[in-house]
Amino acid sequence: MATTVDPRPAAGWRTPLIVILAGCLIAMVGFGVRSVFGLFLEPMTLAHGWSRETFGLAMAIQNLLWGIGVPVAGALADRYGSPRVLAVGAVLYALGVWGMADSDSASLLHLSGGVLTGLGIAFTSFSLALAAMAKVVGPQRRSFALGLGTAAGSFGQIVFSPLGQAFIVEYGWHTALLLLAASTLVIIPLAFVLPSTTSAAGESHFEQTLGQALREATGHRGFVLLTLGFFVCGFHVAFITVHFPAYIKDLGLPGTVAAGAIALIGACNILGSFGSGAFGQRWSKRYGLSAIYFLRAIAITGLMLAPKTALAIYLFSAVMGVLWLSTVPLTTGIVGQVFGVRYMATLFGIVFLSHQLGSFSGVWLGGYLYDTTGSYDPVWWAGVGFGLLAAVVHLPIDETPLARLAPARS
Repeated sequence: MATTVDPRPAAGWRTPLIVILAGCLIAMVGFGVRSVFGLFLEPMTLAHGWSRETFGLAMAIQNLLWGIGVPVAGALADRYGSPRVLAVGAVLYALGVWGMADSDSASLLHLSGGVLTGLGIAFTSFSLALAAMAKVVGPQRRSFALGLGTAAGSFGQIVFSPLGQAFIVEYGWHTALLLLAASTLVIIPLAFVLPSTTSAAGESHFEQTLGQALREATGHRGFVLLTLGFFVCGFHVAFITVHFPAYIKDLGLPGTVAAGAIALIGACNILGSFGSGAFGQRWSKRYGLSAIYFLRAIAITGLMLAPKTALAIYLFSAVMGVLWLSTVPLTTGIVGQVFGVRYMATLFGIVFLSHQLGSFSGVWLGGYLYDTTGSYDPVWWAGVGFGLLAAVVHLPIDETPLARLAPARS
């Protein structure tokens, strides 16, 4: 049953501002490091004589383990708090990237860069930081805070994309990976800035078990549709992250264009994430998601039909950047708005698993079809079809908060 509203779960020096700042830095490092793995596709495959499918499969396994691990990490964070989960994840993340650098066979690459790094990313996922941030702000500011945390992840892409390329040029891809592995350990001290509380600001406490929360969500049509739609986001984002740099080089454009394109996506996503968070604070989140997926389909179609120049690549990167992670504040916002934030990390983790199944499909299919057809075009066109489908799937979602949350809203 519902009890009194807890207006301030964070206490002492862990003010909402400090918690949000730490959460943003965690999102920046965690997402920034994993966003540059596509820069290593060409040098690593050339150095070891691997096919692109070999590297692509490692990244696909990474995305799959990331997706499988996030609900587990979310459940642990909802029960014990985020700090310890994030700290363990940082260690796994560092070991995985380190092992990726020293892999001399495809199986070792799949184990280190795939399984271990994927679990490390899952247990340092920005969704854990977002859940902690959501618990220290009231419902009226929650969507904006989620947009801020998502934008921080994009800023990590801006920072680490040119940094990763500079490391490769200056020290070689092996040392570059070791430096990135060391960077992930910064997450450990930041994690313990986050509160371990399970209560949320501005929301009544409701006696509900995790099992009850899961049954409630999986029986809700909107949750099912949201989960299905997020598959498409993963398909788009992971394929572009891993294969876009190689696609650009295949066009005869220099590596600086590839690195610049990834950085531009991150830069423009800051605007998109902020805008998405502000939009979700005022208007329907489902309509925002539908529009984002429709515009992604239009952007990919434009890339396929436009002349393949550096300007076209940059224009596509800018548009896709605005649409990149702008789905996250709206998707997490719907989860928190409908079900509350007590088990938000777990519930979003389930939605995110669908995202990572899409990521696995996009990354692996990109490598497989390139090796068999010599072109990425079939995957690009598949992305157009998926985008249109997702635009339709989100329209019937009911955003109305559940009745048990009424005391907190009133």
